[in-house]
Amino acid sequence: MDFHIGDIVQTKKTHPCGSDRWEILRVGMDFRLRCLGCGRLILIPRVKAEKSIKKVLPKPS
Repeated sequence: MDFHIGDIVQTKKTHPCGSDRWEILRVGMDFRLRCLGCGRLILIPRVKAEKSIKKVLPKPS
């Protein structure tokens, strides 16, 4: 998959706040993601991020 900054992605599992949608803030060896439910920021390795992402959602217009 091809990921870009600003993409909204849906994950396989939900965050403890109940949301499964994240915004990509940084790509590279690590991904920085922001939960769209509670605003929590996480930094996870690229391999783990690629496994946990189900699909890239269309950008809201």
